[in-house]
Amino acid sequence: MNQHFATHGASPGLKITRLDNGLTVVTEAMPGVATATLGVWVGAGSRHERPEEQGLSHLIEHMAFKGTKSRSARRIAEDIENVGGDINAATSAEGTSYTARVLGEDAGVALDVLGDILTDSVFDAGELAREKGVILQEYAAIEDTPDDVVYEAFTEAAFPDQPMGRPIIGKPETINSFDRDMIEAYITREYTPDRIVLAAAGAIGHDAIVEAAQRHFGNLKASQAPETVPGLYRGGERRMQKKLEQANVVLGLPGLSFRDDGYYALHMFTQVLGGGLTSRLWHEVRETRGLAYEIQSFHWSFYDCGLFGIGAGTSSGDLAELVDVTLEATTKAAADADTVEVARAKAQVKVALLSALETPGGRIERNARQIMAWGRVIPPQEVIAKVDAVTVDDVRAAGKRLLSGAPTLAAIGPIKKLPSLDRIAKALRS
Repeated sequence: MNQHFATHGASPGLKITRLDNGLTVVTEAMPGVATATLGVWVGAGSRHERPEEQGLSHLIEHMAFKGTKSRSARRIAEDIENVGGDINAATSAEGTSYTARVLGEDAGVALDVLGDILTDSVFDAGELAREKGVILQEYAAIEDTPDDVVYEAFTEAAFPDQPMGRPIIGKPETINSFDRDMIEAYITREYTPDRIVLAAAGAIGHDAIVEAAQRHFGNLKASQAPETVPGLYRGGERRMQKKLEQANVVLGLPGLSFRDDGYYALHMFTQVLGGGLTSRLWHEVRETRGLAYEIQSFHWSFYDCGLFGIGAGTSSGDLAELVDVTLEATTKAAADADTVEVARAKAQVKVALLSALETPGGRIERNARQIMAWGRVIPPQEVIAKVDAVTVDDVRAAGKRLLSGAPTLAAIGPIKKLPSLDRIAKALRS
């Protein structure tokens, strides 16, 4: 019998049911909203691939729209667009999502299409060959875009020789090798019901969504997905000297998992350092010295690891100064981040959090991701309380903890003047 769960402290419109096979359905009715957004999140992404499967999660996302036993690729698009809707999908390191947006009265249509493409795709050989060609064109476009190349190189250098560091799109040799048997074997192994969350929000009814989920996904057999290879940050460098107009550089350090107690403090540090127009990096690099058109710091958090980074593009002549200024700003922020900066960072985080919840799409993404990560939906006030609890000392401590790690460096373009990794490491610890 399906299990229904209480949602203490969350939105009154939030309801959660778990099917007998382990698949979770979470819905959130939003009064005053006329549309419905629905999505299926699967906890299987690029980090779950074996070496010979690099890029397979991404290919499966593409192939989901290329035909089922009852719908052609065109019919899939027509069934959604005939009711004014749209459908999309995305792949990340830790998961894949398939989403649709329609009028509330057409939520059943969207769920029928989503259920069809996820349980009854045929993976036709002709469509597969064409889609592999499309993805190879996508790969070529990335290779022609220096700021895309440098971020992929950055991740590979931070997590060398492991799934976490591999590019989501894969490599030409693996993409070309994929066939229907590989796709079906991967889906059977990784798309297990306990890893799947069906989320809906807006003008929807919980019971109708659960009934449709049971109809479309209830026959999926409960099974145990294999253990995920841990993400182990190591650090390193990747330098790509090329004749380009600009040098693109990304400097990184080991971040934190979203499960780490220091997560919120490090997030605040990231905001103080390079999270907006008043951040230290933007003020010093862009406004005061004019060394880059833009510069940002970021913190990517995963289930068991994280990656902090600073990215910018500049001229060959300004590269060394850009790095020096960036290193100085980072070490100073860890030493003297102040009350005003931390208060501003908290406000920025709260606005980002709450504004994301103002749309059905934002709600389903929050709900699905939190259930996959925590087994529950965390009320916004609980997150805000954790943000408010961060002190200036916490932020400084997070910065100092960050600086104790081994650095990662990736750069492409005219980079002969780029300082050595050893010099960068010493500057960060000075």
